[in-house]
Amino acid sequence: MNEIKVGIIGLGFMGSTHFQIYQTIPRVKVVALADVDPMKREGDISSVVSNISGGDNSKPLDLSGIKVFDNAFDMIRSGVLDMVDICVPTIFHGELVLAGLEAGLHVFCEKPLCRNMKELQLIRQALARSKSFLNAGMCVRAWPEYDCAKKILDSGIMGKVRIAQFRRFSPDVNGNSWNNWYLKDEFSGGAAYDMHLHDTDFICHLFGKPESVSSTGVTVNSDSAYDQIFTRYSYGDARFITAEGGWCASPNVPFEMSFQIICEKGTLKLDHSGFHIYWCDGRVETPDTGDPSLPTGWHRELKYFTDCLKKGDSPDRYQTPESIFSALCVVTAEIESAKKQEKIKVRYV
Repeated sequence: MNEIKVGIIGLGFMGSTHFQIYQTIPRVKVVALADVDPMKREGDISSVVSNISGGDNSKPLDLSGIKVFDNAFDMIRSGVLDMVDICVPTIFHGELVLAGLEAGLHVFCEKPLCRNMKELQLIRQALARSKSFLNAGMCVRAWPEYDCAKKILDSGIMGKVRIAQFRRFSPDVNGNSWNNWYLKDEFSGGAAYDMHLHDTDFICHLFGKPESVSSTGVTVNSDSAYDQIFTRYSYGDARFITAEGGWCASPNVPFEMSFQIICEKGTLKLDHSGFHIYWCDGRVETPDTGDPSLPTGWHRELKYFTDCLKKGDSPDRYQTPESIFSALCVVTAEIESAKKQEKIKVRYV
């Protein structure tokens, strides 16, 4: 494929971030945009807020030459696209993914891929009938420090993993979204589905599919979903693997994503001080995380996916559809475990 023609659905934080990243990728062009907000259809993203730093929303986006739609399905059926990039509230993901696949488009969808297991099954069936490629915005797999950590652990130089702890904490998201959808369980699935899923997915990426999960959670601001969740992932061995995520902190608290992976020969640690290996012999090393021109997982995942489309190669470096499906099964089991306050065996569909 000579040039990838992309249509973006939703020009909130992730949609506007993706828009700006596509401008830096050779032979990728945003040719269409769909949004229900007339201001955003004019490129005005000044109302966009986020819990983590990203694209610049102080200046309007240049939409010259871009076909603008107020209806995403009209854009999908327009015949001008090779790929659709879905960046809208989670409740709308499933139907838009299905529409994109049925239209013969390649589909990139922000996380989570869909809101429930029924939609997941429909997407699986549609993908089996399609010749299109599908990927989801599980950007942590591609985030420089996390991707580097996987390569280091896979090399075996640190020995066996004994303890792994992952944390993802956000300031309060109340009022930070269209119709406050983050805090509506039906729309987002709460912090478990919308944010904690990143660490669940990365744990599956590092260690494979867990047998069972034991979770606890608390609802603070949402209508019924968990705003904070803590999970232990069990693999039938002695490894102690946990993750915690939530969005309950004061609005002025900085966003945190961190991990500590304790191995036989040293500890891998990412925190506010940076990314380091603390070797048991006393050495401290700062690993090389790769190409600085691709500074975030968003840059790396979008470049990788569009490179695959140009070559006609099925994407498998960061994730496969099956791994996307598996992570959703695990986080669904976590929510069930927190509700029942008991260990739950993960059911993979």
